[in-house]
Amino acid sequence: MLSARISAIASYLPDDILDNEMLSKMVDTNDEWITTRVGIKERRILKMDGAGSSYLGIKAIEKMAAAYNIDLDTVDLVICATSNPDYRFPSTASVIIEGAKIKNCYGYDIQAACAGFIVALQDANAYIRSGLYKKVIVVCTEKMSSMINYQDRATCPLFGDGAACVLVEPTEEEGMGVRDAVLHVDGRGRDHLLMEGGGSVMPTTPETVAAGKHFLFQDGRNVYKNAVTDMLTSSMAIMERNNLSADEIAYLIPHQANLRIIEAVASRAKIPMEKVLVNIQHVGNTSAASIPICLDEYKDSLHKGDKLVLTAFGAGFTWGAMYLVWDL
Repeated sequence: MLSARISAIASYLPDDILDNEMLSKMVDTNDEWITTRVGIKERRILKMDGAGSSYLGIKAIEKMAAAYNIDLDTVDLVICATSNPDYRFPSTASVIIEGAKIKNCYGYDIQAACAGFIVALQDANAYIRSGLYKKVIVVCTEKMSSMINYQDRATCPLFGDGAACVLVEPTEEEGMGVRDAVLHVDGRGRDHLLMEGGGSVMPTTPETVAAGKHFLFQDGRNVYKNAVTDMLTSSMAIMERNNLSADEIAYLIPHQANLRIIEAVASRAKIPMEKVLVNIQHVGNTSAASIPICLDEYKDSLHKGDKLVLTAFGAGFTWGAMYLVWDL
């Protein structure tokens, strides 16, 4: 029986660094306040004029193709997970496909906020297992700085820009690749994490711009509470469903939103922090790109057969967990 495996991975971070000292000159905050509350020291910002999320995604795909000697013309499908599309239309996937010079594939965007990677990877898994496609690129790319109000001390320290991608291919080797996923959505979370302006409900006007409706809004306390609960329960559900104990898991790879959330989930799941992959301190929250960026950063520490649990929570509310056996 076919399974879907990750056969290649790469990430791309822009060069410009925005650290906590620099932020403290822009807004009423300081390094101790940020580090204590969210565990972030710096984040990357894409400052190139005219460059959007597609630029980051193209760079990640180009790095992956070069590192793994991939003929991009053999790719069947590109799934792009982003909350920061270049345009309302066309799709960012289409811009990436053109920019990366991929000639023979279909592509589309998904919107699952910070859970975008596990949702897109589950989509790729379904295509591979069905036999419909054989080579699928999942690219998660986020220019979060495009939606952040750098006068809002509660949100501007949290987010950074970045992208990562994986190539997903079939394998017949038993027990490898994507094994299972649990995904949830609860629309009642809408008002606690959203960008209110710019859509069809609240089209852009001078008044919406002046009122700051085109920046990300987050009710931090509500999001924190739900993120801990939902990432924990989905992780425990995937472990129970697959008879996985904390001892059997090589690593937990959570969405990199807030170090306190990560520590709370790990503690309640009884997974020691040495088995939790964390890079939030120098990347920040890169939304859908956070898990694959983290996976790429730690890929040399991963071994074939490692049992991994991925978990994420984002706007929607959208959340879930995935059981993945590493095969790269």
